[in-house]
Amino acid sequence: PMGRPGYLTLPIFAVLAAIGYVYYTTVFVAVAGWLGLSTAAGVANAAAFTALAAACLATYYAAVSRDPGRVPPAFLPDVEGAETPVHEVKRKGGDLRYCQKCGHYKPPRAHHCRVCKRCVLKMDHHCIWINNCVGHENYKIFLVFVLYAVIASFYSMILIVGSVIHSAPKDEQLSSDSSRTLIIICGIILCPLTLALSVLLGWHIHLILQNKTTIEYHEGVRAMWLAEKGGDLYHHPYDLGVYENLISVRRRTIFYSRRKRLTIF
Repeated sequence: PMGRPGYLTLPIFAVLAAIGYVYYTTVFVAVAGWLGLSTAAGVANAAAFTALAAACLATYYAAVSRDPGRVPPAFLPDVEGAETPVHEVKRKGGDLRYCQKCGHYKPPRAHHCRVCKRCVLKMDHHCIWINNCVGHENYKIFLVFVLYAVIASFYSMILIVGSVIHSAPKDEQLSSDSSRTLIIICGIILCPLTLALSVLLGWHIHLILQNKTTIEYHEGVRAMWLAEKGGDLYHHPYDLGVYENLISVRRRTIFYSRRKRLTIF
C-alpha cells in the first residue's frame, strides 16, 4: 500500500536528490573553490559538512522507515477509571473513542490516518516527504532530522556565500565553467528550503512547549472558541508545564493500566 512506512515515493527521491546536490555543490564546488580541499580549513569545513549531511541522511532514513506507533491489539478503554477520564479535545466529557474504519477503540491522542489506513498513536500529521505518519514512535527522530537539516542548510549557505564573495574578483574565470550554474541552482534550492525548515522547526518547538500535536492544536482552537462562548476557560489536558513537556518528548512516555488503558504524555 502507498501508505506503508518505508515505501519509496517521488517526494522521498526528491529529498535525497536535494541532499545529494547540495552536498556535492557545497563541498566540491564552494569549499573546493574557496578554501581548497588540500588546506586545513578546507578539510575541516568539508568534514564538518559531511558529518552533518550523514546525520541528515541517517535521521531521515529512521523517520521514513520507523513505524509511527500502532494501537496495541489488546487495548480496551478503562470504563471504570472515572478518576482518569478518556480525553478527546474535540469531544465533551469522557466519550469512548471507537474507530469505525479500524474496528477497534482508539486510545487518547490516537487518530486514524486516511493515507496509512490505520490509527496512529499520538499522531501529529502525515508527511508526504517521508511517506509516513509522524507519531509517537518517530516524532523525536523526525524533529532531530529537521534540526540537522536547518543547521546544514545555514552552514551550506554560509559556505556558498563565502565562495561567491571570494570568486568575485575572478568572475571571468568562474564563468568559463559550470561552477556558477551549480552554485546559482544550489542557492535557488537552499533559500526557500532553509526558510521552510526553520518555520517548521519553530512551529514544532512551539507545540512541544505546550505538549500538543498539530492535530490537537487545530482541535484546541475550536475547543477554546467553544469554551469562551460558554464562559469557561480552556486548558489543554496534556500540558504538564514547559519542563515536563520537554522531558516527555525525550522519553516518549506510555502508561498502561491493568485493563490495557493507554495514556501517552
